[in-house]
Amino acid sequence: MDIQAIHRVQLPFPPALRQQVARFYGELLGLTSMPPPAGAVLRYAARGQRVDLVATEAAPPPPAGLTQLSFEVQGLPQLRRRLLAAALQIEEHQALPGYLRFFVHDPAGNRLEFVEPDVD
Repeated sequence: MDIQAIHRVQLPFPPALRQQVARFYGELLGLTSMPPPAGAVLRYAARGQRVDLVATEAAPPPPAGLTQLSFEVQGLPQLRRRLLAAALQIEEHQALPGYLRFFVHDPAGNRLEFVEPDVD
């Protein structure tokens, strides 16, 4: 057996934040919205992978400092500027050798990591 890729990841969000979460993943991150199944799910495509966001009243707050999802991107500085322009707080205190990197929290509090290989 050889694992090839992650098919999907699922993250919780409070139903009251549906519009903010949809704007964050669709507009700010630029992920492609996909038709969701029945129920309170927002679904996005990231190339061959999928990000499902599930509305739940019982969503516990994510543990502080744990990354829930990491995206490898092209154009990290442009994404950083877009998120800062949207008044989101960027965390850049943890270096990762060989990568440019920062963290941000989505409107539901899920901590996301964004990395890009550092070719310089």
